[in-house]
Amino acid sequence: MDWDEMYRGRERVFSGEPNEVLVTEVADLAPGQALDVGCGEGADALWLARRGWHVTAIDISRVALERAAAADDTGRVAWMHADLTVLSPPAGCFDLVSAHYVPLRKAEPGVLRGLLTAVAPGGTVLVASHDPAELTPREGFDPADYYQPADVAALLGPEWTVLADEIRPRARPGRYTRDTVLRARRATG
Repeated sequence: MDWDEMYRGRERVFSGEPNEVLVTEVADLAPGQALDVGCGEGADALWLARRGWHVTAIDISRVALERAAAADDTGRVAWMHADLTVLSPPAGCFDLVSAHYVPLRKAEPGVLRGLLTAVAPGGTVLVASHDPAELTPREGFDPADYYQPADVAALLGPEWTVLADEIRPRARPGRYTRDTVLRARRATG
């Protein structure tokens, strides 16, 4: 998929509001260093920054990053163009690694390993996706080719505590009505 073309094709792709899973799951966390993976137009990164987080926001689309940076009034977000199949985030640096609706391909397990490795001791990984029951295979896309939060939970070692691994109804359903959510915390030492 050409992500830049997708963003160029519309004035705004997403609502501009942070993902409800992020708001629900992160509200009780003390601010620290966050990695927003697949940040798109930046709503999650800006929500975190306005609550005191220092955010590294990564996306593969330069167009999305330009839009996000133009809306940044916080000075607390580092907007970064990166392809995580080529570049892994630094290990053990982030108190929160958040990936919402990011297509994590099972054929590229290094991307997921890199994200989990980026979580600092005592830090949290938060993964949200569409309920696979609402996804249908089509030409060029098979949901079974992508990690779902439950797949990620199954890969976590004993140094992780799973705090949420569930399917939830969306507060504002649209095309999709349910999300799958994984929230896990890495042990401190």
